[in-house]
Amino acid sequence: METAGTLYQKDTNRFHLLLTAPPLITCEVAGSLNPEDKLPHKKNNVPTSPRVLWLEISPYRVIMTMQGNAEVSYRHFWEQGVYGISRYWLPTETWQTNEPIRLRNFTNVMALTGHPLPEHLRIEYELWADKVQLGRYILNLEIKH
Repeated sequence: METAGTLYQKDTNRFHLLLTAPPLITCEVAGSLNPEDKLPHKKNNVPTSPRVLWLEISPYRVIMTMQGNAEVSYRHFWEQGVYGISRYWLPTETWQTNEPIRLRNFTNVMALTGHPLPEHLRIEYELWADKVQLGRYILNLEIKH
Protein backbone atom coordinates (compact mmCIF):
# COMPACT_ATOMS: atom_id res chain seq x y z
CA MET A 1 0.00 0.00 0.00
CA GLU A 2 1.31 3.46 -0.82
CA THR A 3 -0.34 6.49 0.73
CA ALA A 4 0.37 9.99 2.00
CA GLY A 5 0.73 10.49 5.73
CA THR A 6 1.53 13.01 8.42
CA LEU A 7 4.41 12.50 10.83
CA TYR A 8 4.31 14.25 14.20
CA GLN A 9 7.27 14.33 16.58
CA LYS A 10 5.84 13.91 20.10
CA ASP A 11 9.14 13.82 21.99
CA THR A 12 12.75 12.80 21.44
CA ASN A 13 12.53 9.48 19.53
CA ARG A 14 8.71 9.36 19.84
CA PHE A 15 6.53 9.88 16.78
CA HIS A 16 2.94 9.58 15.64
CA LEU A 17 2.32 8.66 12.02
CA LEU A 18 -1.19 9.17 10.66
CA LEU A 19 -2.11 7.47 7.37
CA THR A 20 -5.29 7.18 5.34
CA ALA A 21 -5.74 3.64 4.08
CA PRO A 22 -7.63 2.86 0.87
CA PRO A 23 -11.12 1.45 1.48
CA LEU A 24 -11.75 -2.27 1.62
CA ILE A 25 -14.28 -3.43 -0.93
CA THR A 26 -16.63 -6.06 0.42
CA CYS A 27 -18.96 -8.26 -1.55
CA GLU A 28 -22.39 -9.48 -0.55
CA VAL A 29 -23.59 -12.65 -2.19
CA ALA A 30 -27.34 -12.93 -2.46
CA GLY A 31 -28.95 -16.07 -3.74
CA SER A 32 -30.72 -19.24 -2.83
CA LEU A 33 -29.58 -22.78 -2.34
CA ASN A 34 -31.92 -24.00 -5.07
CA PRO A 35 -29.71 -25.50 -7.82
CA GLU A 36 -32.20 -24.40 -10.51
CA ASP A 37 -31.59 -20.73 -9.66
CA LYS A 38 -29.03 -18.65 -11.51
CA LEU A 39 -25.59 -17.93 -10.12
CA PRO A 40 -25.58 -15.74 -7.01
CA HIS A 41 -25.67 -11.98 -7.52
CA LYS A 42 -22.68 -10.07 -6.18
CA LYS A 43 -23.00 -6.53 -4.86
CA ASN A 44 -19.95 -4.37 -4.13
CA ASN A 45 -20.11 -2.14 -1.07
CA VAL A 46 -17.63 0.72 -1.22
CA PRO A 47 -17.34 2.60 2.08
CA THR A 48 -17.79 6.37 1.95
CA SER A 49 -15.43 7.44 4.74
CA PRO A 50 -11.69 6.74 4.95
CA ARG A 51 -9.99 4.28 7.23
CA VAL A 52 -7.40 5.85 9.49
CA LEU A 53 -4.17 4.04 10.34
CA TRP A 54 -2.37 5.54 13.34
CA LEU A 55 1.09 4.41 14.48
CA GLU A 56 2.70 5.45 17.75
CA ILE A 57 6.40 4.80 17.15
CA SER A 58 9.41 4.73 19.46
CA PRO A 59 12.62 2.68 19.31
CA TYR A 60 11.21 0.42 22.07
CA ARG A 61 7.57 -0.13 21.16
CA VAL A 62 5.01 0.45 18.42
CA ILE A 63 1.24 0.67 18.73
CA MET A 64 -0.77 0.51 15.50
CA THR A 65 -4.48 1.27 15.39
CA MET A 66 -6.81 0.95 12.38
CA GLN A 67 -10.19 2.65 12.64
CA GLY A 68 -12.83 3.45 10.13
CA ASN A 69 -16.29 3.34 8.68
CA ALA A 70 -17.81 0.31 10.46
CA GLU A 71 -15.31 -2.13 8.96
CA VAL A 72 -12.82 -4.28 10.81
CA SER A 73 -10.81 -2.25 13.32
CA TYR A 74 -7.73 -3.44 15.14
CA ARG A 75 -4.98 -2.45 17.55
CA HIS A 76 -1.55 -4.09 17.84
CA PHE A 77 0.98 -3.53 20.62
CA TRP A 78 4.52 -4.61 19.72
CA GLU A 79 7.66 -4.58 21.85
CA GLN A 80 10.90 -6.46 21.06
CA GLY A 81 10.97 -9.91 22.72
CA VAL A 82 7.63 -9.42 24.48
CA TYR A 83 4.17 -10.95 24.11
CA GLY A 84 1.85 -8.10 23.20
CA ILE A 85 -1.86 -7.92 22.55
CA SER A 86 -3.65 -7.69 19.21
CA ARG A 87 -7.34 -6.79 19.34
CA TYR A 88 -9.79 -6.97 16.45
CA TRP A 89 -13.28 -5.47 16.38
CA LEU A 90 -15.59 -6.94 13.76
CA PRO A 91 -18.52 -5.01 12.29
CA THR A 92 -21.93 -5.89 13.70
CA GLU A 93 -25.42 -5.55 12.32
CA THR A 94 -26.77 -4.13 15.57
CA TRP A 95 -26.07 -1.05 17.66
CA GLN A 96 -24.75 -3.19 20.51
CA THR A 97 -21.11 -2.81 21.41
CA ASN A 98 -19.15 -5.89 20.52
CA GLU A 99 -16.26 -7.33 22.48
CA PRO A 100 -12.93 -7.47 20.65
CA ILE A 101 -11.24 -10.67 19.58
CA ARG A 102 -8.05 -10.76 21.67
CA LEU A 103 -4.95 -12.49 20.33
CA ARG A 104 -1.34 -12.48 21.51
CA ASN A 105 1.58 -11.48 19.36
CA PHE A 106 5.27 -12.11 19.93
CA THR A 107 7.70 -9.60 18.43
CA ASN A 108 10.80 -11.34 17.06
CA VAL A 109 12.34 -8.30 15.36
CA MET A 110 11.63 -4.60 15.74
CA ALA A 111 13.98 -2.24 13.90
CA LEU A 112 13.56 1.52 13.54
CA THR A 113 16.12 3.43 11.48
CA GLY A 114 16.56 7.08 10.56
CA HIS A 115 17.66 10.11 12.52
CA PRO A 116 16.37 12.63 13.46
CA LEU A 117 13.15 11.42 11.75
CA PRO A 118 12.27 7.74 11.20
CA GLU A 119 12.82 6.43 7.68
CA HIS A 120 12.22 2.70 8.03
CA LEU A 121 10.30 0.49 10.45
CA ARG A 122 10.36 -3.31 10.30
CA ILE A 123 8.44 -5.54 12.68
CA GLU A 124 8.48 -9.34 12.44
CA TYR A 125 5.97 -10.98 14.73
CA GLU A 126 3.98 -14.14 15.42
CA LEU A 127 0.24 -14.13 16.07
CA TRP A 128 -1.14 -16.59 18.64
CA ALA A 129 -4.59 -17.75 19.80
CA ASP A 130 -3.94 -19.48 23.12
CA LYS A 131 -1.31 -22.12 22.23
CA VAL A 132 -1.96 -22.15 18.49
CA GLN A 133 0.32 -20.11 16.26
CA LEU A 134 -1.78 -18.43 13.56
CA GLY A 135 1.17 -17.28 11.48
CA ARG A 136 4.25 -15.11 11.18
CA TYR A 137 3.89 -11.62 9.78
CA ILE A 138 6.08 -8.72 8.69
CA LEU A 139 5.24 -5.03 8.81
CA ASN A 140 7.71 -3.18 6.59
CA LEU A 141 7.16 0.57 6.49
CA GLU A 142 9.23 3.04 4.47
CA ILE A 143 8.74 6.69 5.39
CA LYS A 144 9.77 9.17 2.70
CA HIS A 145 10.09 12.80 3.76
